[in-house]
Amino acid sequence: MINTKIYLHYNFTGKLDHRPTTGKSSGSVDTKTIVFLVICSFIVLENLVVLIAIWRNKKFHNRMYYFIGNLALCDMLAGVAYLVNLLLSGERTLRLSPALWFVREGSMFVALGASIFSLLAIAIERHLTMIKMRPYDHNKNYRVFLLIGACWLIALSLGALPIMGWNCLGDLPDCSTVLPLYTKKYVAFCITIYMALLLAICVLYARIYALVKTSSRKVSKQRHSEHALSLLRTVVIVVGVFIACWTPIFVLLLVDVACKQRRRCSVLYKADWFIALAVLNSAMNPVIYTLASREMRRAFLGLVCGPFCRLQSSVNGSGARPSLEQSRSRSKSWGSQINQSQQQHQQGSSRMEKERGNEAGPGPPTQDTPTTSSSAASSAAAAAAAGASAGGGFGVSRQEDTRGLK
Repeated sequence: MINTKIYLHYNFTGKLDHRPTTGKSSGSVDTKTIVFLVICSFIVLENLVVLIAIWRNKKFHNRMYYFIGNLALCDMLAGVAYLVNLLLSGERTLRLSPALWFVREGSMFVALGASIFSLLAIAIERHLTMIKMRPYDHNKNYRVFLLIGACWLIALSLGALPIMGWNCLGDLPDCSTVLPLYTKKYVAFCITIYMALLLAICVLYARIYALVKTSSRKVSKQRHSEHALSLLRTVVIVVGVFIACWTPIFVLLLVDVACKQRRRCSVLYKADWFIALAVLNSAMNPVIYTLASREMRRAFLGLVCGPFCRLQSSVNGSGARPSLEQSRSRSKSWGSQINQSQQQHQQGSSRMEKERGNEAGPGPPTQDTPTTSSSAASSAAAAAAAGASAGGGFGVSRQEDTRGLK
């Protein structure tokens, strides 16, 4: 059954005239909606993996990753909210009650507000950390949870304002074109707050960059400086992507507020693509985490392909054994070759000594010992040279040399 209030507002703002006509049955779903549903499902799954990775790894139980986990939760809820919005859109919109319509649209505003406030909380935490230049203290986690709680409280308060009475029910000329039940004053109020928050975030990160640049020598002496700076780069990339994805919808809403003649602002009736670009930001944040942070990449891949990675590592471990056995057999063969060359040198030297003794006649026994030892030393040196040319088996050759000298 069509709700008369919803129908009246959509008809007054011109949304009914610009709805796509596909000529299909009322229960059909167009290709664009299917693509958006797949993207939303992907957003929910990948952000859920990020949350599980942070929860399971104790390395990530610190302030920065708590904020990143909160941002992943915001992105996941944004995907869920837009998924519900798609399922309740089209002809189903006219059957919604005003309260359910406010819940459907307000959930998107709550997720957006929580994301922006989370980015601001991260910037505040990084700024305080860079000013104090102190190592991480687990006893001060209460500040993190207070900031996260404040983010959600303010976001919920902003999203609940229309259902609490700040709407355009009964005041059609003041209604927004993109959001027909929202008053233009409320839309302008939210955009002003969000733009002010983004400006504050940019100022804080500019301040952090200046602190890092001026105190680079001091920071480089700290053990955790490289890890902290990598996280800082990650967050800066997240903020930049957030601004790039959400600026078009902000501009569109500002045009909606400023436009006096709705029929001339035809771009207002193509808001689906602007909203889709904003929601796509929730899919890009986990990709940024995994690309910019090596630890997060390992944890993410460990959850996605954990059994396969363990199987691959076991195969690689078993495959390394034959090479080890081959190296051992080679060392043994090299040792046997060196032993044979040593014996040949010793036999040749003993024959030469016998021939010299027969020619010179009997002599003092004290002169034979150095000659024999010198010949043995020369044979040992030759054996060592042979071992060096063979490239291995030094342990075997040295043992055999000592036996020969003895």
